[in-house]
Amino acid sequence: MFETLSDRLTSVFSSLRSKGRLSDADIDATCREIRIALLEADVALPVVKDFVSHVKERARGVEVSQALNPAQQVVKIVNDELVRILGGETRRLRYAKNPPTVIMLAGLQGAGKTTLAGKLARWLRDQGHAPLLVAADLQRPNAVQQLQVVGQRAGAPVYAPEPGNGVGDPVGVARGSIDHARRQQHDIVIIDTAGRLGIDQELMKQAADIRDAVSPDEVLFVVDAMIGQDAVTTAQAFMDGVGFDGVVLTKLDGDARGGAALSVRHITGRPIMFASTGEKLEDFDAFHPDRMASRILDMGDILTLIEQAQRTFDEQEAAKMAGKLVSGDGFTLDDFLEQMMMVRKMGPLKNLLGMMPGMGQMRDQLNQVDERDLDRVAAIIRSMTPAERQEPKIINGSRRARIARGSGVTVTEVSNLVTRFFDAQKMMKQVAGGMGIPGMPGGRKGGKAAQKKAKKGRRVSGDPRKAALGKAGAASGGSSEPLPPGLAGLDGVGGQLPPGLELPPGFDPSKFRLPGQK
Repeated sequence: MFETLSDRLTSVFSSLRSKGRLSDADIDATCREIRIALLEADVALPVVKDFVSHVKERARGVEVSQALNPAQQVVKIVNDELVRILGGETRRLRYAKNPPTVIMLAGLQGAGKTTLAGKLARWLRDQGHAPLLVAADLQRPNAVQQLQVVGQRAGAPVYAPEPGNGVGDPVGVARGSIDHARRQQHDIVIIDTAGRLGIDQELMKQAADIRDAVSPDEVLFVVDAMIGQDAVTTAQAFMDGVGFDGVVLTKLDGDARGGAALSVRHITGRPIMFASTGEKLEDFDAFHPDRMASRILDMGDILTLIEQAQRTFDEQEAAKMAGKLVSGDGFTLDDFLEQMMMVRKMGPLKNLLGMMPGMGQMRDQLNQVDERDLDRVAAIIRSMTPAERQEPKIINGSRRARIARGSGVTVTEVSNLVTRFFDAQKMMKQVAGGMGIPGMPGGRKGGKAAQKKAKKGRRVSGDPRKAALGKAGAASGGSSEPLPPGLAGLDGVGGQLPPGLELPPGFDPSKFRLPGQK
């Protein structure tokens, strides 16, 4: 959603990197480009004015003028201001001291309240809660049935005593759901309310009546992030008519300009608490202002990527797989297929790669990523026998032809997969062995010269007396004491007698004549 804004800001900052010092003209030109980028992203004008004024004030301050790299300091300032406008800190849900915690969803029809209710229920259930969905939207056709389907997919029960389709009292349903939740031991109640195509008094009155009847702990305003400037107008109307504690942005995966996300928080003063980034129930998470700012500035979102991996991968399986990766030989095509399927569970490959820093400059390549390529690879591996997956070296020409027919691909594609797998195995062996670099874990220390020296071992003197002394010194661990006068020079290591080599009692070295002594 923020691709256009991200591209404009990235181009602005790239022109600054060549400057060792920023003049007032450079700062004015940069702020002018930032203002244009924000306005093109459909950010509300009051938000743009506030943002640019803060950036300009800080850019002309001491923190930039005395910085070693002024361009990077300006990027940091813009990042800080984006975090500030988006809310500063991540706002968590407030839970009631005495369960159940009541969460009421409000917003216009079509914003995605019903689907979001299921996403929120699934997110809370994964955190150990027992949510209950309440069908209080009795106006929209089949709204009750839709919530029941979504609740079944999310693994959360639905309280729906009324059939809907214009029949029933939504205030009574909301009130009765609290007692039902207490009886059934649900600690969280999520109330899906009705919406309208536009703001009207009937909508506001019904929402206010439900709020007064159940006294919710959290009122969340659900807004479609694709409706642009109208999102700010709608949010302000709901703020005045019903009041809400937090904002939930839906459809952040769309191709709209995304200015609503930067405007709602500043206009209403209420934080953005959650964001929906896709159609699947798992495409939902808490909103982190700092991470969103990093995405906008093409600095990636590594923390979210790590959290998704932690939720998807089992720790014991990950440790087991790490051992296989280190060994190199133990990593088979079965393991490769398992890892590929685990990555698929984390979400679309394009989204995962987009969380890496600097990927905004490779957007064209990301758009060419085809998820069906992974399906073809999986089909090829699954068309192999267990023996072929364990030992790909046995896959000869006839086997490759059979695998190609079974998976619906060409023989060349099968050969390429096997070749890439062997290359990956070879690379993992090099990494596990330290690639011959001294000091690397598992590496060969000291290179070839040190290895040859180690193989040769300690040099043995041709003199039998020196050889005997050398053996005794090695057996004692190498520590030594001075030789008595007259024996100095026997060992060739500076007149030291190794411990463990004792002289006979009463032995007088001064009377012992060595060859060459007078």
